[in-house]
Amino acid sequence: MDFQISEDSAPSEFITEEQRRQLVGRPPATGAWIVGDPVGDRKFSEVFSLDLESGEKLASARLAYESWGQLNAEKDNAVLVLHALTGDSHAIGPASSAHPTAGWWNGIIGDGLAIDTGRFFVITPNVLGGCQGSTGPSSLSPKGKEYGSSFPQLTIRDQARAFLLLMDQLGIEKFIVIGGSMAGMHALELAIEYPQRVLKLGILAAPAYSTADQIALNTVQLEAIRSDENFAQGDYYEAKAGFGPHRGLALARRMALLNYRSPQELNERFGRSWQSQVSPLTEGGKYAVESYLDFHGNKFVRRFDANSYITLVTAMNSHDVGRGRGSVEEALSTISCPTLVLGIENDRLFPLSGQRQIAENISGPLVGGGLQVIASEFGHDGFLIETEAVGERLRELLA
Repeated sequence: MDFQISEDSAPSEFITEEQRRQLVGRPPATGAWIVGDPVGDRKFSEVFSLDLESGEKLASARLAYESWGQLNAEKDNAVLVLHALTGDSHAIGPASSAHPTAGWWNGIIGDGLAIDTGRFFVITPNVLGGCQGSTGPSSLSPKGKEYGSSFPQLTIRDQARAFLLLMDQLGIEKFIVIGGSMAGMHALELAIEYPQRVLKLGILAAPAYSTADQIALNTVQLEAIRSDENFAQGDYYEAKAGFGPHRGLALARRMALLNYRSPQELNERFGRSWQSQVSPLTEGGKYAVESYLDFHGNKFVRRFDANSYITLVTAMNSHDVGRGRGSVEEALSTISCPTLVLGIENDRLFPLSGQRQIAENISGPLVGGGLQVIASEFGHDGFLIETEAVGERLRELLA
């Protein structure tokens, strides 16, 4: 596995000694993109202010985004593709000095692919609160220093409103929206709150609300970060390399990976193999699966920010389409546009029951006549990895 391929978008593999050597050296206090870093393919929205559900106001915010294809004269060929928790605006394209990983949906978006950039104008923004160009905790506040612990709490609905402001700025009144995992939460909110704006909807491996089990899994990840002595209550940006909250963030990432992948994949890929043929029983070695988790945890801290992770996971905990709308079922019933609802058969993060609830309560036509299920050894991340099967369903939605 190449160092610059996101672990979300590739099958699990044994970690080589060369890969382990690539992570030698102290990571910076944050892996966030900082103003002054190479811009790459990023574009930026105009500055905007946003009234938040918390009652606070986020002023002087902006979103980073990337786009592909051309917006037609009628401005009715736009597809808003949203990213999952640890993704960003770089949905397609190679890694570079400006983009720490290669595109997370390279096999889906492109000329002649399922989301055809020869036909559609495709926009992928970095979510509000993220750390790859959009305003988040690592951004400079109006006071001239990083927000850090002062960054306001966001909800999925706040972030969805920010996406809508971007579309307004681009002069796009109606659009198709597609999102998987956390992004599916945003897509649902856009379709429910702004039905007149959404032409078609794609929901992949996402629930209608975050369950107690999912909140519990998220909570232990957040506590792993906060318990790192270098977290400094969220104000760690002036720390020297190697003295940021790396251990806590890496541990949170390891926990998350166990939910993103299936037991079948981990068992079949690694079994009880040792790393580098060094016995974990008598020689202080590690099992190969331990090394896999260690490597990807340590890799992750070099491209992400601990405060952003807390902000985005906390927003995911807020997700409930039924909040203030009578019930989950009533909220879903307001969706009348053509919709793809897709789930992964052995997804242990967002099980099929969540997608089934969405499919059974949407009032509009469904791709394939109902919930579409993909069998994948990769578990939750199957929506990123199974490009052929996912692409086939997306083609049906966009036909």
